[in-house]
Amino acid sequence: MPFNPLYRRPARAKSSTSTLPACSKRDASLRSGSLSNVSISGVPAALSFDMVMKDATCPPMTSRDFMKYLLYVEHGAENLQFFLWYRNYVERFNELPQTEKSLSPPYVPPPDNEISRPSTAKLKSDGLSKELFDAPPLPSHNLHHLVPMASMQSMKSDPFSDPPSNPSISPFDIPMGDAVIDHKKVTADAFAAAAVPQPFTIQPFRNEMSRVIAVYLAESSPRELNLSSSDRAKAIKAVAQTTHPSALEHVNRHVEELLRLQSHPNFVRWSLCNGNRPRVIFARGLGVAMMVGGFTIAILLTLGSGKRGYRALAAIPWALGIATLWAGLKGMCVVLHGWHHRHLRPWELWVDEDEKSHGSKLSFDLDDRPNSYEDEPWVKKYEKRFLVRKIFDREVWIEEPALRQIQDAVALQGIGIALACSIVFTVIFVVLPHGNFF
Repeated sequence: MPFNPLYRRPARAKSSTSTLPACSKRDASLRSGSLSNVSISGVPAALSFDMVMKDATCPPMTSRDFMKYLLYVEHGAENLQFFLWYRNYVERFNELPQTEKSLSPPYVPPPDNEISRPSTAKLKSDGLSKELFDAPPLPSHNLHHLVPMASMQSMKSDPFSDPPSNPSISPFDIPMGDAVIDHKKVTADAFAAAAVPQPFTIQPFRNEMSRVIAVYLAESSPRELNLSSSDRAKAIKAVAQTTHPSALEHVNRHVEELLRLQSHPNFVRWSLCNGNRPRVIFARGLGVAMMVGGFTIAILLTLGSGKRGYRALAAIPWALGIATLWAGLKGMCVVLHGWHHRHLRPWELWVDEDEKSHGSKLSFDLDDRPNSYEDEPWVKKYEKRFLVRKIFDREVWIEEPALRQIQDAVALQGIGIALACSIVFTVIFVVLPHGNFF
């Protein structure tokens, strides 16, 4: 990518779809139904959402790093988890035999007036629908078909496949810590709340769709998506009719818009920070201290009777202080940047030990556990870490060249501003008359 010395970070997108960051092609792309052509200001093409999802980037800008950011920083990992599941589901559904596809035709949404009008129909549990719903599920399909992206090459099984049979736990009851989620009951309650009849179990992937409702769509589900009540009801009614991917297409579009236009720009902005919070605060304080030291030197030399040329020595701490402060305000430490290093994130410090105890929670193999991390060992360990240890924590080299390049641009901007301000301050103090106080 070409070097841009005037680079500006992506604007921080708030947790609202109404305050998404400005983008040059956003409105036209949204009207045309395409999100892949949207370009966000401050996000280089080499670090675009598609490049990250294809794992065409290096640490710390990989899809796995993006998942960790969503889990630990933005607390919205369920969006990416659903997005990955949906893409994998589309692949697997399209590879079904035509005879099975015909059982789940594409979803046709009702007219707008029917969607907006509340349903007063009472759910009738006739014997036929009960018999169909309680019928044994179809045999599991071979789910080795993967999403065509490098980040999904390790996902070899259906994330919602039935667990091994257990005499005390039904296939719908998946342990989640000390609790057990009854997918069948949660899904049935969701259909009842939406006033729709129980669906036919002969449709392909009906068992998996039921689990999706229990995990992502039902209210108070473990990984509940941030949907409006109308979108949630629309999705449940659509899934009740068919298991065709079009039933959840509007949900996936909403999730993808949040990922592309909100979470990913914030991820790029956050990844520019090469130091942890204690180190960045320390860098800012050091920058202010050097600037104060420069003014102290200039004032003392001005009040004295020495040669005016010595006052220019104050330009050295001014330049260093302003450059350090500028980088600190951008979340960067100039010392770390000089080596193109970054601090390890708190969850990376004990990654080997924690991943052994938590299995594949941070992988793309989805499960039913909520996206909470408060009970992970690294949280308490990092809280007990001494402040000085946090400031001078372990470092690693930044492998992603595009990230190093935009960090160079930010650092170069700081140097330019520091030199300009130092020259102005030096000229002002040099032209001042002697104080002759000493």
